[in-house]
Amino acid sequence: MKLVLGLFAVAAFAQPIVVEVRKFTSAADLDGARKRIEAERKGGAWTPDLLLAHSWMGRGAQAAKKWADAEKLSIETRELCLEALKSRKLDDEKSLPLALGASIEVMGHTLANTGRLGEGISFLQTELKRWYATSIRTRIQKNLHLLSLEGKPAPKLETKLFLTGVKMKSLSDFKDRPVLLFMWAHWCSDCKAQGPILEALRKEFPRLAIVAPTQRFGYVAEGVDAPPEKETPYIAQVQKERFPWMSEYPIPVSEENYRLYGVSSTPTLVLLDTKGIVRMYHPGQMTAEQLRPILSKWAK
Repeated sequence: MKLVLGLFAVAAFAQPIVVEVRKFTSAADLDGARKRIEAERKGGAWTPDLLLAHSWMGRGAQAAKKWADAEKLSIETRELCLEALKSRKLDDEKSLPLALGASIEVMGHTLANTGRLGEGISFLQTELKRWYATSIRTRIQKNLHLLSLEGKPAPKLETKLFLTGVKMKSLSDFKDRPVLLFMWAHWCSDCKAQGPILEALRKEFPRLAIVAPTQRFGYVAEGVDAPPEKETPYIAQVQKERFPWMSEYPIPVSEENYRLYGVSSTPTLVLLDTKGIVRMYHPGQMTAEQLRPILSKWAK
């Protein structure tokens, strides 16, 4: 499946060294991962693929909650990436932005999970400004939202283009109603699995309004490249076939909405209370059992 670099940090193109290191880190074998990287490098230069492999050590330490290792490894990856950027631009190829993005992500969450939440938020804010014009903006924004968005007013949506005839000016159109943002993609299998869950839950919570932002990715079925004038009707076709119930709700189409909400994984679900305050920010699919108690609290 074709993914858009910078929006989706899934290395579908991963080189063998990356795959092998991920196996070590999934088993919490950081020493084995480092030895495998050094064997591949053989004392030579750090290639972008080696940097991406190195970044997985930090992610593995984070997953194992080995916070001291996670911090050390994220610093190492970051320094190596910055050194590489002295002779190239971040988005010249695929692996380097994924490696740097991972180091930033790991550091932010490591700080937050070791009693330094404010420092973690400040770090991510600084990195967001530094890399704002690059592919990793969305990924940094996601992690900043994970640490700080809940309890704050929802970012404004861009509402220039809609997929169907149902439109909105802004989120304030739903005054005194809770709103669930369902951020989806036409190629996303998890989104298609999420759809029926939301369709059923909206009947349980009739006060709940749904807004379903999406964006264009530059391709249609089977990853065939397509300009906006061809992709937009294709997205509309997917919506009618796989999410017919969404025709009752606004479906704004905007790349900027994805950046503002940090949608580097789909679906992303965001729940707003009746005053437009974010009460849940969740990248990834959710079950009815996970969503129902949250909706019971904020959407009754």
